[in-house]
Amino acid sequence: METLKISFIGAGNMANSLIGGLLADGKAPASINIADINQEQLRTLQQRFAVTICQTNREAAEAADILILAVKPQGLKAVAEEMRDSVQTKKPLVISIAAGVREQDINRWLGNNVAIVRAMPNTPALIQTGATALYANSKVSQEQRNTAETILRAVGVTAWLDEERHMDTVTALSGSGPAYFFLFMEAMEAAGQELGLDAETARLLTLQTAFGATKMALESSENCATLRQRVTSPGGTTEQALRVFETGDLRKLIKQAINAAAKRSEELAQQLGEEN
Repeated sequence: METLKISFIGAGNMANSLIGGLLADGKAPASINIADINQEQLRTLQQRFAVTICQTNREAAEAADILILAVKPQGLKAVAEEMRDSVQTKKPLVISIAAGVREQDINRWLGNNVAIVRAMPNTPALIQTGATALYANSKVSQEQRNTAETILRAVGVTAWLDEERHMDTVTALSGSGPAYFFLFMEAMEAAGQELGLDAETARLLTLQTAFGATKMALESSENCATLRQRVTSPGGTTEQALRVFETGDLRKLIKQAINAAAKRSEELAQQLGEEN
């Protein structure tokens, strides 16, 4: 991948994070191009990373072996159609990180027969701790799959999906997932304060506990259920708290929430395709 030219369309936070991750992995700044209508964002990225600024999306596409679409979903159709001729001539690998826009729509807007990988990173990718699901259409070669995975691994872990429809589940699970944990931590902080802790102490203990539990789960060969059981002494404080969660049917509530998010993801993807 060292010699491949990568062009980003869009200079927002996710592009910023991916470029930072790629450079940290040894990618040369001179091999990265970027285009965006926001000139201030472009100048900021150029000053920070020494990447090449393109004046138009078409210019960026013409220079690309790998074309990364990092624009808002609502604007992707216009951007894709602007680059259609360049993409059909250059035949780059296209990686879309535009949430909710289906491969078939991107392919149609780009003129069809395009190698496309859809990627669904989540916001922790901004600090190189993201979780990204990937889906490749039939035009993507094994070498291109490896390339796409390498790029997204620069900002966290990756997982491949065999069917694009599972992207809606991924959106609900890991895409929206950080907000679920923020809500839980928010509630824990508030409970700690209500029981007498000052705000700073409640926040510190909550965040470190969340971090520690996650780190234990990542580094353990045991599943989360076993880890939970190991810290739950019979008749102890943890068991008492968990009993309250079970009585309130927390598992069912979580399932309902993720199902609702997945359904909304499916609806939004349908709307984006129909509107364009």
